[in-house]
Amino acid sequence: MLARSLLHGRAHSTLILPHSSSPSSRSEGIVRGHKAGLLSASDYAALFQCESLEDIKLNLAGSDVGPHLAAAADARLTPSTIVDAATSRLVDDWATMRAAAGGDLARFLDFCTHGHMIDNVVLIVSGTLHDRDVHDLLEKAHPLGRFEGLASLAVASSVRDLYTLVLCDTPLAPYFTGAALSADDLDEMHVEVLRNTLYRSYLDTFAAFCAGLGGATAELMGGLLAFEADRRALNITLNSLGTDLTRDDRRRLYSTSLGALYPHGHAELAGADDFESIRAAMERCPPYRALFARLGYGEAAALDKVLFEEEARRCALTFERQFHYATFYAYMRLREQEIRNLMWVSECVAQDQKARAPDGVVFLF
Repeated sequence: MLARSLLHGRAHSTLILPHSSSPSSRSEGIVRGHKAGLLSASDYAALFQCESLEDIKLNLAGSDVGPHLAAAADARLTPSTIVDAATSRLVDDWATMRAAAGGDLARFLDFCTHGHMIDNVVLIVSGTLHDRDVHDLLEKAHPLGRFEGLASLAVASSVRDLYTLVLCDTPLAPYFTGAALSADDLDEMHVEVLRNTLYRSYLDTFAAFCAGLGGATAELMGGLLAFEADRRALNITLNSLGTDLTRDDRRRLYSTSLGALYPHGHAELAGADDFESIRAAMERCPPYRALFARLGYGEAAALDKVLFEEEARRCALTFERQFHYATFYAYMRLREQEIRNLMWVSECVAQDQKARAPDGVVFLF
């Protein structure tokens, strides 16, 4: 899916100058170098033949993940060990790119991690609501979503304290403001509603920032963020089937302006009461007609893979153009898909279900 080299123009073609908000050649070289280290289809073919987790470790030895896996402290190799090693690779790559970035690119890279910050804060909020040990939850927080104020959440004795003492001073504060949330809301709001409300505000804000950058960044990120907004609208609808969430509740969680589903598809999804009515609404939206045509009737369980495959395809295409920021976001998403792939293959091998390993893998190129 992904071309392994940049597109080359003919010798007599007009020189294309980078946009004013383009990454430096150094930063662009770094992200493209990291992309080259993603596992290929042939790498996965070798993993499918593995009989044990040790075999997987051996096959990954020469990959980008290999050094992190070799350095793992676990005495017993587990699927979590492999996932943690792959995650560490992403975190190290991201730190390298962030250190080389400045100005708008630095802000863009920070925006890319705000989704993980939201997940981490919701993790802590959920733990507080259910009287779980917040220190243990902090250890489960995604490394890309850790920020200075996150550790302070552990000292809060209530959700109201989380909002008053900490959340308003974190990088997520604008999303709480944009979502019109207050301390009173947090005590009663279901954590998934909280997550989706914050994420809606985040996507809208991120999209506005990218639009302001202009050029290929605005074009490509507009498409990627619109797809994410549509996917979230779809998942919100699916996950709310059979719950007390009303039509109006659903619509309040959908993006306020992003996506091919906005606004007519949102209206149809808000009123959907089963998977087939959701499917009908999606098939009336041209960009998603072909995706749903790949699903048999009643195959809601296969939907996630279809959407992940579409996201990987869109992310891969960003590398066919130069002088824009979208490759950084795309690299993060592709590496995260690789982590999901490794988790699936490792679990299949660990549970003696090797034959199922190819079923859950999304090939990146």
